[in-house]
Amino acid sequence: MTARWYPRLAIAAFLLLALAYLAVALVRFEPAPPPAPVAASRTEALKAGVLTPAYAAPEFSLHGSDGSEVTLARYRGKVVLLTFGFTHCAAVCPTTLATLAQARNGLGAASDKAQVIYVTVDPERDSAEHMRTYLAAFDPAFIGATDAPQALAAVREKYGVTAVREGTGPDYAMAHTSSIFLIDPAGKLRAVMPFGHSPADFVHDVEFLLATGRQA
Repeated sequence: MTARWYPRLAIAAFLLLALAYLAVALVRFEPAPPPAPVAASRTEALKAGVLTPAYAAPEFSLHGSDGSEVTLARYRGKVVLLTFGFTHCAAVCPTTLATLAQARNGLGAASDKAQVIYVTVDPERDSAEHMRTYLAAFDPAFIGATDAPQALAAVREKYGVTAVREGTGPDYAMAHTSSIFLIDPAGKLRAVMPFGHSPADFVHDVEFLLATGRQA
């Protein structure tokens, strides 16, 4: 063998050694398993702002637009959509009620499992009879609630709702909290939906609360 073959043999030996190391490395290499998908938490599933932890919705007893006593216990087993407003409201209240009516319609067969309670912030003009007529234009299933000013003020305080009279004379307005409180079938206050959400968001949240409310 001539001297000129030695470099070639050395290179060949080096390549064979490198291939051997590579083979060993490939055999020992075990790819890490892909990370397990993270399940969405219940709080992430709601469109409304979630209250954590959920707690028993403050109870009340008011005069209903259907002539009966309005309490939350009366609607246990349903999702209650509790909102505050007044029948002479120019824009926000009608928009909210129309949205909730569309949402109930969108629930289909489950619509009877969602109850809207509309508590007036204007007892001076909102009698039970007047509220019944007003709400029927949106959805006959909606229940209005009125009472003495002191009783209504006590309910607002429990839910952190504000209501301030603006203007004088018979055409005064009421500036008030426009959020909707979502109470699950077990009677827990689970979330608060700000004004401006779509009917689809309410349908989504009501269906979610019907499915999970008793386990919350």
